[in-house]
Amino acid sequence: MPLIIWIAWLALHVLSCQPKTNLHHQHPGSATTPKLTVGAGRFKEYLPLLQGKRVALVVNQTSRVGKKHLVDSLLALGIEIKTIFAPEHGFRGTADAGEHLTNGVDKKTGLPIVSLYGAHRKPSHQDLQDIDVVVFDIQDVGARFYTYISTMHYVMESCARENKLFIVLDRPNPNGHYVAGPVLEMAYQSFVGMHPIPIVHGLTVGELATMINGEHWLPDHLTCPLKVVKVQGYTHQTLYTLPVKPSPNLPNQRAVLLYPSLCLLEPTQLSIGRGTPFPFQVIGYPDSSYGTFSFTPVSMPGSARHPKHQNKKCYGVDLRLKPTETTFSLKWLVEFYQKNPTDSFFTSPSFFDKLAGNSSLRKKILQGASMEQIEVGWKPKLEQYKAMRRKYLLYTDTP
Repeated sequence: MPLIIWIAWLALHVLSCQPKTNLHHQHPGSATTPKLTVGAGRFKEYLPLLQGKRVALVVNQTSRVGKKHLVDSLLALGIEIKTIFAPEHGFRGTADAGEHLTNGVDKKTGLPIVSLYGAHRKPSHQDLQDIDVVVFDIQDVGARFYTYISTMHYVMESCARENKLFIVLDRPNPNGHYVAGPVLEMAYQSFVGMHPIPIVHGLTVGELATMINGEHWLPDHLTCPLKVVKVQGYTHQTLYTLPVKPSPNLPNQRAVLLYPSLCLLEPTQLSIGRGTPFPFQVIGYPDSSYGTFSFTPVSMPGSARHPKHQNKKCYGVDLRLKPTETTFSLKWLVEFYQKNPTDSFFTSPSFFDKLAGNSSLRKKILQGASMEQIEVGWKPKLEQYKAMRRKYLLYTDTP
């Protein structure tokens, strides 16, 4: 069957399978937009770049168009996929946070899987020597410490060194309607913070890839051969509900929205619900003075094999149902520190500083600073970032 007929058939099939959660959700007051089509669904924009090429994909369980995985769609169209590169949580998205992953073979397709969260985190020369094009299609959540964008950085570096075309099939950012938090100081660069951007960066992965190139953030001032396939019908005011959970501990939209705030509680004595059905939606500690709501973390292989305070009853707050902050806030960090204002509150100061992107946030909290006093300190660099960000926006930023 001629390729153009395949494309037409697939487009119709995708539209018939498109989940309702992908369609025109808006923030209050924002303008109506047409039906949204993710970059991966705009086949005519990138299939000509893949025809007759040897292709590698950086994908996971979120790499879907409608109900069909991108791997299956491209194989059906006769695209020669040579390798799958898998990020944290693996190709199927079932591995625990931080779990070391090894290379393997996908049982369904027989394709080789190269882990980028195991022995090495960037494709090697050998990994790319038989590859012409690398395609990145992963759903991000818009927080600096979410490691899929770190994987993208390393893949861009490898593509730049090997002169391979890097195609980003862009997807909406569910936290893309605002920018907040401290800008990372490069002395604290790590896999949970690669770039001098704030905790909530307000970019799609396509926009960030463009920024990485434009600001020369790759080593040795390298520039990656880059093509971004934009999302159709998206603006930064589009309220996008993810149709597939992006990782095991972000099971729903409330968790995705609270993640930028609650992730900072990970290297503290507090539980944020790992080992429960509602991670990143509750806060607690094994002390009844911490709140009236209670929960007990248990081992849950695939999401929390050894959760903090395992099998201990924790008391705190339930953020699932009551109205609460769904944009980045230090509220919970500051309030819970005040319940136990000691150095032991931070169980891993060095990891907290990596998440924060500085050491001043932790030090100010220990000094008893208020949320407002802390935020004043990072405002100048945040304003500088906002000005720089405008150069790389691919989508309308206001209603």
